[in-house]
Amino acid sequence: MSGSVQGFVILVVWLGLTGLQIWALIDCARRPGQAFPAIDRKSKTLWLALTGAALGTGLLFRNPIGIFGIAGAVVTLVYLFDVRPKLIEIMKPRW
Repeated sequence: MSGSVQGFVILVVWLGLTGLQIWALIDCARRPGQAFPAIDRKSKTLWLALTGAALGTGLLFRNPIGIFGIAGAVVTLVYLFDVRPKLIEIMKPRW
């Protein structure tokens, strides 16, 4: 019984993380490339590769608590909670 509960929890975590990874990849693709160096966060190409690799390994291995799942979660969360807010801030119109 506990094995099925554990499997369900891992499935829910994987689905949630996969949704965040898709959101991060799409959001990164929509941002202008010149904004990334302006906030000192490397290049758009690097962030597209990182978020794409996070999504790809997440879909391939389907294990959010494995090494690739944790690495993908870290990349995704760094983009969403560090890079993305700075991109939004720099792209706001200044009145």
